[in-house]
Amino acid sequence: TGANGFADEAESSAGSGVAGYNLLDTDQDGVFDIIDLDSDNDGVYDGLDKCSGTPSGAVVDNNGCPLDTDGDGVYDGIDQCSGTAANLQVDQSGCPIAVTETEVQLLNTGSITTSQIVFASSSADIDVANSSILNEIGETLSRWPALKMQIIGHTDDTGSATFNQSLSQKRAEAVRKYFQDNFSAIDTAKYSAVGMGEESPIADNKTVDGRQANRRVEFKVLNPEDLKKEIEHRKLLER
Repeated sequence: TGANGFADEAESSAGSGVAGYNLLDTDQDGVFDIIDLDSDNDGVYDGLDKCSGTPSGAVVDNNGCPLDTDGDGVYDGIDQCSGTAANLQVDQSGCPIAVTETEVQLLNTGSITTSQIVFASSSADIDVANSSILNEIGETLSRWPALKMQIIGHTDDTGSATFNQSLSQKRAEAVRKYFQDNFSAIDTAKYSAVGMGEESPIADNKTVDGRQANRRVEFKVLNPEDLKKEIEHRKLLER
């Protein structure tokens, strides 16, 4: 028993609790458990933390609120590309998203047209190794999931018109299937495939270069009003 019995009283209070609380210090750091809590593990106790639920790895201030030094929307500590310039779009890691020629074409015209998707001769089999543009287009369209697209296949005038019509349809469907198999962010239910055959040439079929230009695939936005809304939304997000 301590002087005047105070030590015993303190031990009794710690064991039995005060005002209904059990005053334990489980980690023996000198702070009672009732205030020694950090639910989001950001280094700021819950009673002082003004921003609960901070993502793991984020750097916080003295109030427990995450910092975003470059203002790109990705917190310091998670941001793998600090110091991003203003107005640049970034991915979930805080790194700038490269704006490709296909995205510029999509935003400026509402469509993407390419003759760089290579198919086997007279076939709808895609030569993936020589069709890197297809992945670039897939990545671009993945960033615009609200869009409804029409994939349009075109051929040159070699062979019969009937054969070319069928071939262009199959090639458009093959591209749609490629997106379905390789780009989970693309909802191919919003994509239709159409074959135009040799009906809409953009170059002279009498030359090698002309025929190659005519063997093209076009990606056309069917809901341009939604594309416009998204463009305006992105502008509003710019600082």
